Amino acid sequence: MTALGLLSTDQRGEDDYPRIEQLLGSDVRVDLVRLAPGAAITGAAEEVRLSGADAVVRTGEGFTHDAEAEADRVEELARQTGMPASSTALAFVNAARDLGVTRVAVAAPVGTHEDTARLRGFLRAGGLEVTGTHTAEPEAASGAGAGGGGAGSDEDALLALVTAADTQDAEAVLLTDPALETAAQLPALEKAVGKPVLTASQVTVWEGLRLAERRVHAPDLGALFTRTPSWER
Repeated sequence: MTALGLLSTDQRGEDDYPRIEQLLGSDVRVDLVRLAPGAAITGAAEEVRLSGADAVVRTGEGFTHDAEAEADRVEELARQTGMPASSTALAFVNAARDLGVTRVAVAAPVGTHEDTARLRGFLRAGGLEVTGTHTAEPEAASGAGAGGGGAGSDEDALLALVTAADTQDAEAVLLTDPALETAAQLPALEKAVGKPVLTASQVTVWEGLRLAERRVHAPDLGALFTRTPSWER
């Protein structure tokens, strides 16, 4: 059994993780531990440690820090839990690298120009060229899925989002909003654009498995879960 601890600061999109756990098979466990935004991680980190997790990934916040600050936060999480640690933001970079992708189109959550600039800077620091950034319209962001707070989890809304974000020269499309529920639609999304689609819940679980050095072949979770991972090459 491989156990992954996810330290979540946002309940939106959390329904994706039981779906992903089911698609991965009976010997992978995904445990969610909630952390109030801005709260100290000490208690939550201890809960993750006591759960028997093999690795921990912090999720729910997206790209709220620059690359250096994010690395510091992950280092502190690893210190407090005593296990390999990462975050969803770092997971996007690592997943793209593992796919051999260097040019990405991004569908970003609704936010300020500063939020979008920080996201682009974070990806550039990770060696990724951003070929275009599409921000969901506010009315789309209040649509179906994630309790009404995300950019929609129904297939039509997600297809519209991924095709609007895609650019001709992008090698992959990133849907970075952690509120999106995408697990059930990943094959359809990738078929629509003809390239890998990376989403927050998908890369978060993949990152935990990477840290635990565990390979799972799960085509229903997209191209990311069909390749031999870098740690086995």
